[in-house]
Amino acid sequence: MTERPLRNLDLNLLPTLDALLRERNVTRASEQLGLSQPAVSAALARLRRHFGDELLHRTGNQYELTPLAQQLRGATEAALSGVQRVFDASPAFDPASSDRTFRLMMSDYATAVLGEQLVRRLADIAPGVRLQLNQTEPTFVDNAAETLRSVDGMVLPHGFLKDIPVVDLYEDTWVCVVSPDNERVGDELTMDDVATLPWVMLWNLPTAFAPAARQLNLLGVEPLVEITVDSFLTVPFLIAGTRRIAVLQTRLAHRLAATAGVRLLPCPWDAIPLKEAFWWHPSHRRDPAHQWLRKLLQEVGEDLMSAT
Repeated sequence: MTERPLRNLDLNLLPTLDALLRERNVTRASEQLGLSQPAVSAALARLRRHFGDELLHRTGNQYELTPLAQQLRGATEAALSGVQRVFDASPAFDPASSDRTFRLMMSDYATAVLGEQLVRRLADIAPGVRLQLNQTEPTFVDNAAETLRSVDGMVLPHGFLKDIPVVDLYEDTWVCVVSPDNERVGDELTMDDVATLPWVMLWNLPTAFAPAARQLNLLGVEPLVEITVDSFLTVPFLIAGTRRIAVLQTRLAHRLAATAGVRLLPCPWDAIPLKEAFWWHPSHRRDPAHQWLRKLLQEVGEDLMSAT
């Protein structure tokens, strides 16, 4: 497809394209945009001519995205986010009067531990500021340089990313999680238990894992992974009443232990502490709003550490 000069493009079509790709339906897209159905239909016709592609094609009683449309989904979302940041930019930032939306990517663990304190601070000092919190996934981490172009930042431990601006937030330790009725485990968990009992593991991929569990490989122990999950919050509930074990961040484990009905034990190896950090794209460096966000996250992290 021949590249067209930006001046020849109608950027008003971008929100419509985004709505159509999300809703896969002209009527629902028009409702989301607050436009008439004929107006959205006309925009779709223009988009089809521009891309030389149907974008939406009927399959039975519903519409499906064409292969090109599927490729456009992520790019369209990133473009809209970038445009929003451009027009949100200002030479100064007043959190007390701002209605800016910050989009952050973080695990459910970080959301539970850091997010709780963060939203409380926002309610006090920036009541109009909004957060959009999205779960991190391996594909986002694998393509972090590109992912960070479309969000304000990613909360992730050290050990996954490099050569990306970062602000350290707080540290956490690890504990092992077992069921109280697991007769195999005594007052202490042993390395033999670790090597022979079945595990619940997060993702278990090169760029998505609990670092303390991956550390076992360096000790010559290959955990017997029985269940793989994509959520830290579910781990204790998959341990209760079974012979399985897992590692979990100490701050989160203590919150969930009583509810899930599990027992927490020290790791029988020298588990490396977790260093949680905020990673962000260099384009945000001089943005006053983003500078404020980074400072706020640091303060929240310091509060967590002082409360330990």
